[in-house]
Amino acid sequence: MSVRSGLSDKSENAPSRVKDAARGEQIIDADEWLTAIGQYAAILTYADGQLTIARTNAAFAETFPSSTLQSDDGEKALGEWAAKIQHLIASNRNRDSLELHRQGPLGPEHFLCRIGRLPSRSDGTQQYLFTAVDCTRERSVEKNLRRELLSDGLTALPNRAGFSEEIEDRLSHSIWPEKAQFGIIAIDLSRFSRVNESLGPMAGDELLITVAKRFKSCLRQGDVLARIGGNDFAIFARLNNGLSDALHISQRINEALCAPIRLSGLHIRVDCAIGCAISTSLEADPDDVIRKAQAAVKIAKGSGKVEIYRNGVLKEAQRRFTLESKLRDALTQGGLTLAFQPLIHLQTGEITGFEALARWHDPELGHVSPVEFIPVAEESGLIAPLGRWATYEATQALSRWDAKFGEPLPVGVNVNLSPIHMARDDVASMFEEALRYSGVAGNRLTAEITESAIIADPDKARKLLVALKDLQMSVAMDDFGTGYSNLASLHSLPIDILKIDRSFVFSMLEDRDKAVIVRTILSLADSLGLHVTAEGIETQELALELQGLGCWQGQGYYFARPMNEADAFDYWRARWNFETV
Repeated sequence: MSVRSGLSDKSENAPSRVKDAARGEQIIDADEWLTAIGQYAAILTYADGQLTIARTNAAFAETFPSSTLQSDDGEKALGEWAAKIQHLIASNRNRDSLELHRQGPLGPEHFLCRIGRLPSRSDGTQQYLFTAVDCTRERSVEKNLRRELLSDGLTALPNRAGFSEEIEDRLSHSIWPEKAQFGIIAIDLSRFSRVNESLGPMAGDELLITVAKRFKSCLRQGDVLARIGGNDFAIFARLNNGLSDALHISQRINEALCAPIRLSGLHIRVDCAIGCAISTSLEADPDDVIRKAQAAVKIAKGSGKVEIYRNGVLKEAQRRFTLESKLRDALTQGGLTLAFQPLIHLQTGEITGFEALARWHDPELGHVSPVEFIPVAEESGLIAPLGRWATYEATQALSRWDAKFGEPLPVGVNVNLSPIHMARDDVASMFEEALRYSGVAGNRLTAEITESAIIADPDKARKLLVALKDLQMSVAMDDFGTGYSNLASLHSLPIDILKIDRSFVFSMLEDRDKAVIVRTILSLADSLGLHVTAEGIETQELALELQGLGCWQGQGYYFARPMNEADAFDYWRARWNFETV
């Protein structure tokens, strides 16, 4: 389509000012209409395949000289107008719109344009009204808002949404070799929360900025670094050599953090957990690969080494999320129960107490093992309400047994304490409230703690144990022998009972080394004046062997499996006169 630009002869085309016979009013000239519009406006004519600018107002003539108006791809915009009008003519529609862009003296300019059909002239020439509105300011605001939405304000890196867009742009507009792959490397900074807590949020921000600069130095051409969470970063990497490229970048990341970072006059060493996920092809969903990398980095937190995503990890993460959601509901709706496993005095056969164990049967998931839902509770922050529920329920069970028997039973209950629960909750006040509400004496309640809880914060653990002793409670160290207890601190802590882990007891008759460990623990406890409970007793031979070694108390399937509250009371009453082991 050819386009001719310029003003037509007004004397030939302009309507004359004649009187309207009916109302005695003058017909308004087209130029007056264009002037009154207040926008950039022009009348275009189309005839014999030729587009002509017939009339314009002054604003249009000054702003849109045909020699300067250009579109994004560098072609004259009149060609774009012509194409739009041709499309409008072919569609038989009366109006259309388009947006034009050009590089102005002060930067990019944007115009929202509308084309409307006018009545044809008497000679059949088609006429169109073209108007334009300057929307440069609005587009600039939109661009700035979009930049803010897609980038991290602290580090100026792409955020999670911006990261996904950057990946899609690289995949769509870059040249990739055949069978090429891309990978996502997820990075989680360790101990970042401790920096925030001890030095303040300003120091935390400074740390993130410094770390981001160091990570940038690890990038190759074409890689993209993003901050996708509080202390979480991710790298999009082209993998021409597959896994080896991802491992090479991971090594450079670890090396970048080797040198300490100076914050508030202190030199701080920052570690990180790294997880990688590799795409199967360029058609792989980038968001799916990011999720896989984040699932791998969770495993890396525990293993302490670079983890590569393997099939099934994402399903495990999704199940953990499902468990968290359902566990939250179970805690609020009474979906959990306590089971009670008896503790037997090995020298007399007398029942000295019960260990309270949380049990969960979900209508959809079925029976969920504590080995599975306890770690989920610790990770999600549900361990504190779970621990509180178990403590209150255990003391209430003792109270109900006392009421049923008519006087306090000569038995107590052991309640397990998670290290994370101890760190995040006021455990001493929890036990005090549970004992007060139930009316149960403190000497009938035993708190079972692990070695790791003491090692994590010895001073805090000592204060808690002293507070529990003030309530007349007993303290048992659970799973003894599996951790790294300091014997000096063990002697100084107010601990009453050592519980030998079942991994040593279960096979001690066949494994000489484990038998030696059990004898050593018994000898150590005797020297420190502590009682010992052996877990995992499943045969009479084991019970008799431990009895002969002088072990004080035992529990295991040989005596009874965990049972509900009513069965536990009946079990105690049936053995009230005690039996021999």
